[in-house]
Amino acid sequence: MTLYRDEGVVLRTQKLGEADRIVTVLTRRTGRIRAAAKGVRKTKSRFGARLEPFTHVDLQLYERRSLDLITQAETLRPYGERLVADYSRYTAGTAMLETAEKLTDEGEPALRQFLLLVGGLRTLADRAHDARLVLDAFLLRSLSVAGWAPALDECCRCGVRGGLRGFAIAAGGAVCANCRRPGAATPAPPTFRLMLALLRGDWEYADASEPRHRVETSGLVAAYLQWHLEHGIRSLRHVERDGEHAFDEDTTGDPAGGDDIRERV
Repeated sequence: MTLYRDEGVVLRTQKLGEADRIVTVLTRRTGRIRAAAKGVRKTKSRFGARLEPFTHVDLQLYERRSLDLITQAETLRPYGERLVADYSRYTAGTAMLETAEKLTDEGEPALRQFLLLVGGLRTLADRAHDARLVLDAFLLRSLSVAGWAPALDECCRCGVRGGLRGFAIAAGGAVCANCRRPGAATPAPPTFRLMLALLRGDWEYADASEPRHRVETSGLVAAYLQWHLEHGIRSLRHVERDGEHAFDEDTTGDPAGGDDIRERV
């Protein structure tokens, strides 16, 4: 067996046998891995609490033919402790973990996604910005890293800048009046500016944005993400904004004609 070390963020856990767990971790160097943690469900476990979702950990593992084996775990940052006490931040963080898992492949290095996830969880825990803004910024940047960044300041069909009149999910983002097809969403101009601010990290603009433009942004980002993943992010249905539940999974629109999510945004 080969011994190796890596740091990562615990994405989720599942039971294995009577006392063990399978732990899914997005690591800095190895990418997404699944590893066995022996005896962590016992009350006397040495490091069971260090292998909970949201925890940034330093791991020592043995490489095996099936599941690698975690032999040591040291907590670097316990983000979960600060998130579980705040429902909006906890659910936003859960959506981040699920998205990070869906956008990475097992055993494939994903350093940029790892750094985005660590930064997103840290920002959530610091409470410097609205939880849903942080989540939407994370989703947009994760999509960009995966090669699916939406066009936001030019038409995704003809490339013209300015005069954007719609958002066509299947086409790749913003569209001008000439390229807009029936059924495309029609967000307000400030919504486009907010999405661009979140993608670029312009928090001064994002923090000053109006609630209605934030709601529109959340709907479009969720729909765009789930269109490209081809599977719903289940955690998104639990994310709240201003006391209302965010959009359900079924926000991907009509792949043939357009993106009729206007009733949802």
